[in-house]
Amino acid sequence: MSRRKAATKREILPDSKYNNLVVAKCINVVMWDGKKEVAENIVYGAMNKLKSIAKDGDELTAFLEAVDALKPSVEVKGRRVGGATYQVPVEVRKERQQTLALRWLVMFARKRGERSMEDRLFAELRDALNGTGGAIKKKIDTHKMAEANKAFAHFRW
Repeated sequence: MSRRKAATKREILPDSKYNNLVVAKCINVVMWDGKKEVAENIVYGAMNKLKSIAKDGDELTAFLEAVDALKPSVEVKGRRVGGATYQVPVEVRKERQQTLALRWLVMFARKRGERSMEDRLFAELRDALNGTGGAIKKKIDTHKMAEANKAFAHFRW
């Protein structure tokens, strides 16, 4: 019997401006050292810039489309069988898809060369909408890795 307590999900409240959970989660991923107001300013600033390229001027819809474009459907997990570790492709749960998409979005935005984080996040969102950029490449690489290791799918349990 496990000595650990069962994991509980924390309830995340929607953000104040768009009343959307995905935007609130994005703010939390961008947040550094507990500076939530700074993270809000970065995300809201990037979304204001997104309004200029969004269809119908709806930046929330464009943001959600960009995040959906980054969601992976499969990933690989290491399974130890005998003495060898196999990379076994597994399907990704909906919550994890969203978490990975937001994490990759912010990670590759931080690596960009633009002046401010607001500009970097906007550029990465724009690239995600256009099907280019570092986060999209990460998703494609993850899918390729799963495809290459499809032979080990029978080790899934």
